[in-house]
Amino acid sequence: MILGIESSCDESAVAVFDPAKGMADEWVHSQIALHEAYGGVVPDLASREHLQHFGPLLQRALAAVPAERISQIAVTNGPGLAACLAMGLSTAKSLGLAWRVPVVGVNHLRAHAFSPFIALHAAAPADFDAEFAKLLPHLGLLVSGGNTALFSIDESRRIRLLASTMDDAAGEALDKGAKLLGLGYPGGPQVEKLATTGNPAAFAFPKAVARRSSLEFSFSGLKTSLRYQLEKMTPADIERRRADLCASYQHAVFDQLVRKTQLALERGDCRSFGLSGGVANNKTLQAGLAQVARRQGVPYLCAQPQHTGDNAGMIAFAAWAEREAGGVNEAGLALQIEPSLMLAGG
Repeated sequence: MILGIESSCDESAVAVFDPAKGMADEWVHSQIALHEAYGGVVPDLASREHLQHFGPLLQRALAAVPAERISQIAVTNGPGLAACLAMGLSTAKSLGLAWRVPVVGVNHLRAHAFSPFIALHAAAPADFDAEFAKLLPHLGLLVSGGNTALFSIDESRRIRLLASTMDDAAGEALDKGAKLLGLGYPGGPQVEKLATTGNPAAFAFPKAVARRSSLEFSFSGLKTSLRYQLEKMTPADIERRRADLCASYQHAVFDQLVRKTQLALERGDCRSFGLSGGVANNKTLQAGLAQVARRQGVPYLCAQPQHTGDNAGMIAFAAWAEREAGGVNEAGLALQIEPSLMLAGG
């Protein structure tokens, strides 16, 4: 079995993955309540929380799966907050030394890229390699608070970056928009909740980058447009139209994601499409992308809710799924954190 450890930001997470059977179990400690008062993640507080909670999480994991059944430890070594990554890495190294098992570093973004396939493996572990091969080459869209990227996975399970954001990530744009609208943290879910009762056509926010043929994303102009719109409104008007503002703003973010994805599918020869990252939980985005995949005649895979945010299950799974593609760092005790790792950068 593979023990996964994740601490790239404000989630302390541990998971045990059995290649023969699927995910054995997962444990997560969320810090949302702690950071809510600050309107965002405070690195010093986040690393302190990791230090405090990894012990109890590991106790729960080992109560379910004895240490002698662990044959490998997979840990996030980047990208992320340096102090937080260091907590997870030091934990992994200590356990690897004590148990005499190998420690491998996993790229957090690449783990997101493979997360839509966890459910496929769970359905039929023995047939996974054959079923996975039928879905390659694969087009993926990663949408989170820190990253927005289109990528492909080829027949050798190697990832190639096709496009990314030129400025803000989609999740970051939603969070910043929520802050401008006076909503709580994290902002994306708050925007989604209000948008369900609003009119997405009520306000005309920008939806595209300069060149329509480009796959690149851009969201900074959208945020600026929202600020200008709010400056023209009274506090009472904002309160009265907040649902419409959320629906229109969210629509502008997602319209770009959907159109760029459709363009990438039309240009390529991919056999499947997958959605991953924290924003993948949004039902409106899911519906829009599912419709695109259906029109293009390709299977649509979306990461399960427990594997969209920062989680250790996808770290353990990626360590196994990428075993032949060179996507894990097998440096063992010499493994170092790499806070600025890129999606296609090892």
